[in-house]
Amino acid sequence: MTDIPFDAIGFDLDGTLLDTFRDLGAAVNHALALGGIAAVSVETSKDLIGGGAKIMLARALDAQGGVDEAEFRRLYKAMLGFYEQNNAVHTVPYPGVREVLDTLAAQGVRMAVVTNKFEAFARSVLSQLDLIDRFDAVIGGDSMGRGEDGQFLAKPHPAPVLAAREATGGGSFVFIGDSTYDVRAAKAAGVPVIAAAYGYCDRPAHELGADGVIDSFADLIPALHIL
Repeated sequence: MTDIPFDAIGFDLDGTLLDTFRDLGAAVNHALALGGIAAVSVETSKDLIGGGAKIMLARALDAQGGVDEAEFRRLYKAMLGFYEQNNAVHTVPYPGVREVLDTLAAQGVRMAVVTNKFEAFARSVLSQLDLIDRFDAVIGGDSMGRGEDGQFLAKPHPAPVLAAREATGGGSFVFIGDSTYDVRAAKAAGVPVIAAAYGYCDRPAHELGADGVIDSFADLIPALHIL
C-alpha cells in the first residue's frame, strides 16, 4: 500500500525532470551557425523550448526572418545530429528529482516520462543520467506515430498521456509538466495535472490552467495530497 493518492505519475522531461536548456541551446546555435545566422543567447533559449526540437528551431529562425523549407530541413537535420552526440553535456536533474523519484518508487508508485523530444533522445539522456530505470515507460514525440494530418501524435494531443497511463497500469494517474502543451494534453486525457513553475513555462505557471502548481520538485509529494 502507498499513502500517495495516485497509482501512477507521468512526467514531462525538459523543464520538469531535467534542466536541459544549455544542451538544447547549443544544438540550436550549431544549426544557426551552419546557416550563417546569429546565435541566440543560451539563457534565452529557455523561451524557445516547448513542442519539440523542430518547433524550437523554427522559433529561433523565425525571430531572425526565417528560411525556406529546404534550408530549414538542412538545419534541422544538423541540429538533431549535433544534439544526438551532445545531449547530456550540461543537462542535469532538477534539485530533488532523484530523491523524490526514489520515495515514490519505494511507495509503489509507477512512473512514466511523456516528452515531445524524440524517444531515442529521451532514453539516451535518461540513461546517461542514470534515471532510466525509474520509469515503466518513456514516450517521446515520435512514439505514437503520426495522425491523419501527417503530424506526430505528440503533446498537446492526449494520446501519449493516455499511453503512459496504460503503461503504468491504468489506475489513478496524474501528470506533471511545465507548459501549455502539458496541461492541454493532460486535460484532453482527462487526468489531473500539476504545473512546474520552476521550469520553462511558456506563460506564468498560475495561468497554465493546471490543477496545482509547484515551485520546486521537492514540493511534488505534498502537492499530490491536495489535488
